[in-house]
Amino acid sequence: MTTYEKISSNKAKLSFVVPAEQFEAAMNKAYLQNRGKINVPGFRKGKAPRAVIENMYGKYVFVEDAMDIVFPEMYEAACKENDIKPVDRPEMTDMGEYKMGEDMNFTIEVFVRPDVTLGEYKNLTVEVEPKHLVTAEEIDARISQDQQKGARTVEVTDRTVDYTDTVNLDYAGSVDGVAFAGGTAEGQTLTIGSNTFIPGFEEQMVGMAIGEEKDLNVKFPEEYHAEDLKGKDAVFHVKVNSITKTELPELDDDFAQDNGYDTFAEYKAEIEKQLNERAETNYNVTIENALIEAAVANAQMDIPEAMIAEQTNYILRDMEYRMMYQGLKMEDYLKYTGQTREALAESYKGEAENRVKVELVLEAIRAAEGLEPNEEEVDAQTAKQAERMGQELEAFKASLTEDQKAYLVDTAAIQKVCDLLKAGATINVKSEAAAEDAE
Repeated sequence: MTTYEKISSNKAKLSFVVPAEQFEAAMNKAYLQNRGKINVPGFRKGKAPRAVIENMYGKYVFVEDAMDIVFPEMYEAACKENDIKPVDRPEMTDMGEYKMGEDMNFTIEVFVRPDVTLGEYKNLTVEVEPKHLVTAEEIDARISQDQQKGARTVEVTDRTVDYTDTVNLDYAGSVDGVAFAGGTAEGQTLTIGSNTFIPGFEEQMVGMAIGEEKDLNVKFPEEYHAEDLKGKDAVFHVKVNSITKTELPELDDDFAQDNGYDTFAEYKAEIEKQLNERAETNYNVTIENALIEAAVANAQMDIPEAMIAEQTNYILRDMEYRMMYQGLKMEDYLKYTGQTREALAESYKGEAENRVKVELVLEAIRAAEGLEPNEEEVDAQTAKQAERMGQELEAFKASLTEDQKAYLVDTAAIQKVCDLLKAGATINVKSEAAAEDAE
C-alpha cells in the first residue's frame, strides 16, 4: 500500500507499507543472494542457515538488500499511479524497525517536476529586430557556392604563375646560410594568394615559369611559433614543378540545367526565393522566442537543482558530441582553454536553467489550453523532419521508434502553443536606426 502527499511545489512524499509476507520473501531472497559471501565458523561457505547469520551479525543484516529487492517495483508503480515525474533520486526519510511477521513501513521524499504558476501569456507585446532583407550580394554568394561545386582543375602550361594558381613546388629554407628544421620539402602544393606561407613568399612566386628556380627573401614574423626563427631573415630556394588553376563554370543556362532548372533566370529566382523563405522562417522564430521569453518572465516556478544539473550535462554532452565530429576531444578543448569541466558546466548553468524554464512553461500552457495536435498536424511535422533529414517520407515514417514518434507529437504540440502566443500578440519592430545602435 502507498500513500502520496505533495509537500511543496517541487517535492513529493511517498509512504509505503510492505506486507509482512512480501517483505519476508524479500529477506529470504536477500539471504540466498548473500549467504555465499558470509563466513560463519562451523559452516562451509554458503551453507550457514539464515537464523545463524542473523544471530551472528544482527537481525538487520539482510534488511538493506531486501529493501533493494522490493523498492524499485513499488516505487515505479507508485509514480505511475500518482502521475509523479521524478527529477532526482528518491531520499529515504523514515524507515520503520524490522519485526519479523509484521508489515514493513518506510517513507521517501523525491524532487519532481515543479508546479508552474502561469502569468500573462496571451495578448503579449514584444519588440523584435527587423526582418532581414536578402541582398543581391547574398544571392550572388549563394550562387557562387553552387559554382564552386562545379569547379574543375586545369593544368597550366602556357604562362607563368599568377594569383589564385595552385603551384607544385620544391623549397629549401636557410637562415644565414644554414638550413633549419622543417624548412625543406619537395612536391608541396601552394595556392598563391592563400597567405598560408610566410609573408612575401607567395607574392615573389608570381611570374615564375614551370621549371624555374629562384631565391625568395623573406622575414619570419616576430610572433612565429619557432623561438629560434622569430624575426629572422631567411632565404628560400624554390623550384616550380607545375601550375594548375581552378576553372569555374559559366553562369548561364547550361549551368542552371546542371542544377535542375531550365534557365539561369529561373535558377536565380529560385535561389532568391529560398533565401527569402529562410529569412521569413528566422523572423518567425525570433518572434516566437520573444513571446516565449515574455511568458517565462511572467511565470513562477521553483526548479529543483537536479533539473538544472541534468540540462547542463545535456549541453556538455551535446558539445562533446559536436567536437568529436571536428576531431577534437573535450579533454583537449579544456586544456586549450585552461578550464576545468566543472568551470565549463558552471558557465552553462544559466542557459540550462532558462531551457528548463522554457520547457516547463510551454508544457504548462499546453496543459492549460488542452493543446494536443491532430493527426494531420503530426503528419505535417513528420514531413518537415523527413525533409530536414533528406529522407523519403514513407521510409522515414517506417524507421521511427515510439520515442521518436512521441517527440514529433510534442514538437507539433509546441508549435500549437507558439501559434496561440502569436495569435493575439502585438509585435513591435525596432527601427533600423535603433537596431544599428543596439549593435
